[in-house]
Amino acid sequence: MIPDETVKKILDTAQVEEVISDYVTLKRRGANYVACCPFHNEKTPSFYVSPSKGIFKCFGCGKSGTAVGFVMEYEHLSYVEALRHLADKYHIRIEEKEETAEDIAKRQHNESLLIVSEFAGKFFREALNTEEGKAIGLEYFKMRGLESATIEKYGLGWAPRSRHAFTEAAQAKGYKEEYLEETGLSVKHDDGRISDRFFDRVIFPIHSVSGKVIAFGGRTLKSDHEIAKYVNSKESEIYVKSRSLYGIYFAKNEISRQDKCYLVEGYLDVLSMHQLGIMNVVASSGTSLTVEQIRLIKKFTNNVTIMYDGDAAGIHAAVRGIGMVLNEGMNVKVVLIPDGDDPDSYSRKHSLQEVQDFLAANEKDFITYKSDLLWAEAGDDPLKKANLINDIADTIAYISDAVKRNVYGEACSQKFNIDSQVLFERINTTRDKRLLEEKQEAERERQNYERGYRHYSSDLGPSASDAVPVPSDEGLVPSADSSEVKADVPMTLERLEDNKILAPSERELLTFILRYGTENLEFPTDSEYYKTYVTDGVGRFPLVAEFIAQSLMADDEVLNNTVYKRIYDAYMRGYGDGLEQEAIVKSLMDGPDREVAFAVAQLCEEKYQLTVNKFSAALTTLSSWLVKYVPAAMIVYKSNRIKYRIKELMASLQKADTEDSLGILKEIQKYRVLAKACDIAVGREGDNKI
Repeated sequence: MIPDETVKKILDTAQVEEVISDYVTLKRRGANYVACCPFHNEKTPSFYVSPSKGIFKCFGCGKSGTAVGFVMEYEHLSYVEALRHLADKYHIRIEEKEETAEDIAKRQHNESLLIVSEFAGKFFREALNTEEGKAIGLEYFKMRGLESATIEKYGLGWAPRSRHAFTEAAQAKGYKEEYLEETGLSVKHDDGRISDRFFDRVIFPIHSVSGKVIAFGGRTLKSDHEIAKYVNSKESEIYVKSRSLYGIYFAKNEISRQDKCYLVEGYLDVLSMHQLGIMNVVASSGTSLTVEQIRLIKKFTNNVTIMYDGDAAGIHAAVRGIGMVLNEGMNVKVVLIPDGDDPDSYSRKHSLQEVQDFLAANEKDFITYKSDLLWAEAGDDPLKKANLINDIADTIAYISDAVKRNVYGEACSQKFNIDSQVLFERINTTRDKRLLEEKQEAERERQNYERGYRHYSSDLGPSASDAVPVPSDEGLVPSADSSEVKADVPMTLERLEDNKILAPSERELLTFILRYGTENLEFPTDSEYYKTYVTDGVGRFPLVAEFIAQSLMADDEVLNNTVYKRIYDAYMRGYGDGLEQEAIVKSLMDGPDREVAFAVAQLCEEKYQLTVNKFSAALTTLSSWLVKYVPAAMIVYKSNRIKYRIKELMASLQKADTEDSLGILKEIQKYRVLAKACDIAVGREGDNKI
């Protein structure tokens, strides 16, 4: 069995556009890529790849899915074989094992840490609205120019002055002390006392790519230099600082759409830029830029613009980052904010258009940036000039693409009026040296691995050391009920549907769940639906997925189509486990059940048309649209269930004797009355008919 963490690493690392470009020539079109479909003959491209969603879709033949699904389809591989293929492509070592009780405990342990972090985020948000929080924390955020909508969206908060407020609140809710310590939210002292890590500070939650709160940064508002300006969460199983970027969850879609990422240093730099309207901005936040952070950006774009302060520290950090970005095969530019400002203050002093114009006019490639920075300093000193040129040549050596490396080399040659052959000798020498060092390091890792394996084999007995380990696929091979469709049989939704009467309305409900499952249904307070969801005498807004699930349970109903039921059950398991919407949908498309993966990709596709009426002139918001049409879709489903039942009764009527016929006719009449009531309730005249 491939361990869950390895499967996750493979799926997180595999970039759909990179995988597919091994087989198809992709051309960028906006935030997506297009090509002629590799699965059927066509002259006009109808095959689309969306890096931000991590999926491909052909509007000609209908094939769709994620990177692993593409490899399965194109190479005719099983799910496990496709995972191995991707692991080979990205040089990910698979050390297979059975999931032990320890593995299960570790997974549950991580889930507990995430739950504690979510509680902490809620605690700090609520503390911001207390009298103390408003007077200090909220006042600070307002002073820094942050609007209420920004404060709410990014979950900014306040850690009370009391050193025990959070810990006591968490313990009162039943959270274990070990989890409070491990997440770094609480600190245990030598005398056994436990207190808050974050107190008397404004709080910036740090989110994972999928939107989960995994850590916090706390800023003191005191001017006492003996107090650390920032306190950050310690690293844990759910938070590794070098692999996290502040703002990535909120920025990732815009990064992909703009095909560019601005990299800044601090929390407020991100918040102010986002608030201004420049959303493709993330920050390394409290750590020097790392390779893992660059690779995280690469999942969404190959273009990075480093936007640091114009002071000495910012310049040094920008220079260091250039080589790291180039070494990952990405394109890098640098723009320095005028000295005395940072991205936060600059964006608050200028309009959106002014900032956009500044960035466009001041972005520099690394050759221009370094030469402008150091050439004047070199003056007439030949040695300093030579060192500068060598430094730029060594930076060019980081570029993996030979064509780009040659273009930059020629540009450097012309800029400094130096023989290109001399320059390329330096570039090639530096590059060969680096490649040799990387090869030697890889060889050392391989030898260490082999020594460890031989030691492990010798413990198993004399025959084990001579045997080739056979990986086990148990636990990842699709089960018999997954009905994996062979590659030579075209897969369509219609083929997967085994109940044609209920299929359209079940498809409808799943589409609402998969696209809008965690959206609030903001029913008016006088609505019966609002009154249905009452807690402690107060009504509340249900989520779309919650509303549909409870409506089904109220009538003791389940989805009738086999594949749709598998999707619904898997979604609700993830929902019940507290997973984010995006994580649930991605897990369904990345999973071994390829029928489920195909259907989910189809239903998530924006061009799939819901049968209920789309936005009308009177309904201009998603919220009002959902409030109207989710209940309508539920009633349509109930109506179709009734019609299906009537059809079953009519069939049984033909076989019934006279004595039973009367009872069946009465039941049919009862269901017809219910069907008519459903039709009236949903208002099926005009465009609302299905």
